Amino acid sequence: MAAKTRRENNPERPARKSSTHKPTAPARSAKSAELNGKSHHNGHGREATAVASRITMPMSVDLRKHFVLDTNVLLHNPNAIFKFEEHEVVIPLTVIEELDTFKKNNDERGRNARAVIRALDKLRGEGALFEGVVWNEQGGSIRIDRGDLALPHGLDADKPDNRILAVAHVMHASGKRTIFITKDINARVKGDALGIPAEDFEHDHVDTDWLYTGYVNMVVPGAVIDDLYNERQLSVDVLTGIPVRLSNGTDRASLDPIPNQFVVLQNADDDSHTGLARVLADTGHLIPVTGPRKPVYGVMARNLQQTMALDLLLDDEVKIVSLIGPAGTGKTLLALAAGLQKTLKEERYDKLLTARPIMPLGRDIGYLPGDKDEKLSMWMQPVFDNLAYLLSTRGTHSRDDADSKSAEQRMDQLMASGKVILEPLTYIRGRSLPHQFFVVDEAQNLSPHEVKTIVSRVGDGTKIVLCGDILQIDNPYLDSASNGLSHLIERMKGQRIAGHVTLSKTERSDLASLAAEVL
Repeated sequence: MAAKTRRENNPERPARKSSTHKPTAPARSAKSAELNGKSHHNGHGREATAVASRITMPMSVDLRKHFVLDTNVLLHNPNAIFKFEEHEVVIPLTVIEELDTFKKNNDERGRNARAVIRALDKLRGEGALFEGVVWNEQGGSIRIDRGDLALPHGLDADKPDNRILAVAHVMHASGKRTIFITKDINARVKGDALGIPAEDFEHDHVDTDWLYTGYVNMVVPGAVIDDLYNERQLSVDVLTGIPVRLSNGTDRASLDPIPNQFVVLQNADDDSHTGLARVLADTGHLIPVTGPRKPVYGVMARNLQQTMALDLLLDDEVKIVSLIGPAGTGKTLLALAAGLQKTLKEERYDKLLTARPIMPLGRDIGYLPGDKDEKLSMWMQPVFDNLAYLLSTRGTHSRDDADSKSAEQRMDQLMASGKVILEPLTYIRGRSLPHQFFVVDEAQNLSPHEVKTIVSRVGDGTKIVLCGDILQIDNPYLDSASNGLSHLIERMKGQRIAGHVTLSKTERSDLASLAAEVL
C-alpha cells in the first residue's frame, strides 16, 4: 500500500519542483515510506489472529527491511509493532524485559506496556516468536531476537540500550537492510556511531512548519467587506480566484474553505478597512465575527487571535477547541473565562472541569505531603492563579460579584459546591463527562494516544478545550511534531464541530512580551 506523503497530508503545502528534488538516503526513504505510511490494522494484534494461520512467510525475505524497535517506541505507541506493513519488526529480548518492569505501573506507560505484551501473547499462539510470526496479508512479520551475542566496540553489556543496539548492529553487519527505531536521541547518536541507520518513530508525526493555524489573510475589494457586515454573511464563491496569504507567509491561488476557519479580510485600497469572518460549517458561507461586546468574566480580547479564540470558545456548536501559542498569549485565561461565563452566568454547562498532566519542569521535588487535594494544589497553581484573577474585583470589574469575600474564598466556595473541579488527568480514564466545560491545560505534554483517551471521555453536551505551547514540552519522549496536541490539530482540521486558533502575541505584560521576543 502506498504511503501518504506530507504533501497529501498537508494540502496547504505547495508541491516541490521535480527539478530541485534531491535523492534521499536509503534510511531516510525507508522512514518516509514505512513510518509515515498507513497501518493495516485497527487494534492490538486482531489481524494477527485472523490471518496469520493462512499466511506463509514471503519467499524473498532478504528484500525486506528489518526495523529494530527500542522500548520507548512501544511505550509511546503500543500499536507500533503493526505500523511497518510488509517488513519485519524485530524486538530484542531486552525490550521485553524492560516492558516487564513497566507493566505494573498505573500510568500511561504501564498500560501501553501491558497492551504490547498482550499483542505478543496472541501472536505467540500462531507460531514461535523467535522465528518470526507473519501478521498480515502482505507478509509483515514480528520477531523477538534473543540477543545472545557479543557487544560491538566494547560497549557495556550491563546497559539495556547497548544490548538493544547490539541486535541492530549484528543484523546490519550481516547485510540485512536494518533500521534502528528509537525516540531516544542519545540512542540514535550511538547507533550512528556504530554505522546503523537510526530514526525516530514518525508514524504519528506532524509537519509543524505547515501546522494548521486556524486562519488565513485575503486582500479583497472594499465592497466585499461591506457586504459581509451588511448582509451578515458572505458566499465563499465571492472569494473564488482571490489569492490567499497563509499565516506562514506563503500564498495560495484561492481559498479552500475549512469549517470554522477564520478569514481576515483587508481592503485592497484602504489598509484601515478590514473585516473578520468565520467559515460556517456545511453552508458554503462566511459569517462576520465582531467579538463579544461585553467582557467575558472580566476579560476582553486584546488582539485579533484572541477575538477568534473567544468566538470559538463561546460558540456552543463547536464542541472541541484547540489553542496553542507561546507563554502569555492568554490561552488558559481565555478558556477559563469562557468556562466560567458558560457555567456560572449562562448556566449552559453543569460544571467547569480543569485538568492538566502531572509533568514537572526541571528536577522533580519528590513526594508531596498531604491528601490528594493538597498534593494537587501544587500542580494546579497556574490554574489557581488564572481563576483568582477572574474571580477578583479586577477580573470581574463588578462590585456585585465581589461582595466582601476574597478571590480565594469565592474559589473555595465554587469548588465546594462542585461548580468548579480541578483534577489531574491521571483520574480521567474510565470516566464519562456529560454537560461539562472541560479545559485541558498543558496538553502538549500528552501523547497522541493520551489525547485520544481524554477526548473519548467527553459525554453528551460537553465542550472540551485543549491548550498548550508545542515549543515548550517537558515530556522526554515527545517533541513539537509528535505530541498529542499537534496530532489533534491536524486530525480535527475540517471537522464541523472542531475549531483551532494559533495565538502569537504575548499579552501578559510588556516584560513577558520582551522575554518571548529576545530570550
